[in-house]
Amino acid sequence: MDMQTYRDGRKAANDAAEAIRAALVELGLPEGVWGSVRPMVTHSGKPYVHLGMVRADAAERIAEAIRAGE
Repeated sequence: MDMQTYRDGRKAANDAAEAIRAALVELGLPEGVWGSVRPMVTHSGKPYVHLGMVRADAAERIAEAIRAGE
């Protein structure tokens, strides 16, 4: 992968991870929930966001927010 592909993927992953973190903060979830959200880039340059393990009560609140369209 060339460096520009990595940079583009990293920016997309960072932006998406920050958006998820901000949404979890807006839900009132503590840092212990959103602190494990990490941007990742595959060897081919594809951006991903690793959400990590989430407590069941936090997952329920996230699911409710998604269903509500927040």
